[in-house]
Amino acid sequence: MKKILILNGPNLNMLGMREPEVYGHDTLDDVEALCHEKGREQNLKIDFRQSNHEGELVEWIQEARGLFGGIIINAAAYTHTSVAIYDALKMLDMPVIEVHISNPKEREEFRHFSYIELLAAAVIAGEGVQGYVQALEKMSELLKA
Repeated sequence: MKKILILNGPNLNMLGMREPEVYGHDTLDDVEALCHEKGREQNLKIDFRQSNHEGELVEWIQEARGLFGGIIINAAAYTHTSVAIYDALKMLDMPVIEVHISNPKEREEFRHFSYIELLAAAVIAGEGVQGYVQALEKMSELLKA
C-alpha cells in the first residue's frame, strides 16, 4: 500500500465558512474523510495535513522523501507566490499533483500563474472537492505506470 501525502495551504482550514459561493459548503474535515475513503478504494494510505505556514509546508515536503509515493498539494495562495514550496517539490523523486477546488485561471489575474504547475504531473482545478478524488485516481494511475 503506497502512502500519499495530501497537503493543504493557508485558509483551507476555513472551508465551509470562507466564500461558499467559490469553495462550496464542505469543510476540510469533509474533504479529509472523502480522501481517506477514496484512498482505501485505490489501496492508498493517506496522510492529510493543513498549515497556514509556508515553512511548515516546506518542512513536510522535505520530510516526504523516502516516506511517500506521491504528493497531492493544494497550496492555496502559496501556489502563486512560493518559490520555497516550488524548490522543495522540485527536490522530490515522486509524482506531484496540484489540486484546487476553484479554477484559479478563471479568477483574478494574479491567480493565473502557478509555481507548482511548472513541475506537477497533473493539475486538477475547478472540480470542487471532487478534485481531490480525481487527484487520488490520477495518483493511483501514475504509481501503477
